[in-house]
Amino acid sequence: MREHGLLFEVMVYLGAAVVFVPLASRLKLGSVLGYLIAGCVIGPFGLRLVRDVEAILHFAEFGVVLMLFLIGLELDPKRLYAMRRAVFGGGSLQMVVCGGLLTLGGVAVGLPWKGALVAGFALALSSTAIAVQTMRERGMLAAPTGVTAFSVLLFQDVAAIPLIALVPLLAAGPGVSAGWAGAARVAGAVAAVVVLGRYLTRPLLRIVARTGLREVFTGFALLLVVGIAQIMAAAGVSMALGRLPRGRPPRELRV
Repeated sequence: MREHGLLFEVMVYLGAAVVFVPLASRLKLGSVLGYLIAGCVIGPFGLRLVRDVEAILHFAEFGVVLMLFLIGLELDPKRLYAMRRAVFGGGSLQMVVCGGLLTLGGVAVGLPWKGALVAGFALALSSTAIAVQTMRERGMLAAPTGVTAFSVLLFQDVAAIPLIALVPLLAAGPGVSAGWAGAARVAGAVAAVVVLGRYLTRPLLRIVARTGLREVFTGFALLLVVGIAQIMAAAGVSMALGRLPRGRPPRELRV
């Protein structure tokens, strides 16, 4: 019965996507909004075709991980270096100005300064998955506006890691030591991802590529994505933060 229930839910998800995503695209609302509308309609606050939201939460997050991983593969380090002024200049300006104003607004409405700081900088972040997909559909990624927006999004992705590590340190009282431990755990997970992506992934990909079996390469790529996502999840942060830009794949893998 559980298998039939799972198949029914998969059918509901696919059916909702097939109906609402083309409709939203036809109305020039974008596919992302179509997926959101589909979720609202079939969810527990709509037709209640899907009630156990927690059961599909990790699957949904894994889909975002896969999409952001592909974006990271397409990001050339040379392009990133050429965009350094827009990334670190424009990105830091956006974060400081928006986060600062939102923090002041939180303090003005009576929030403690620590809570206002966390809420302000959290609200200053944007969704890379939604923004990049929307710009891609509208053909804006190659335009100057799209490049600037992508630079800001990229800086936000990088800044999100120290911001998450900072949250436990803002705890007061006996939880401070645990906060330092949480920050160290996040920093260790990020360092592990960088080291694995820099020194281990590329040699392994070359070895897999020499087999000439595309399905093996696909399986290894999925294993890599899942493994990195699990490292970040074990550190207590979002799995999507595991997809740091690693540059282009080796030449023999560009098929």
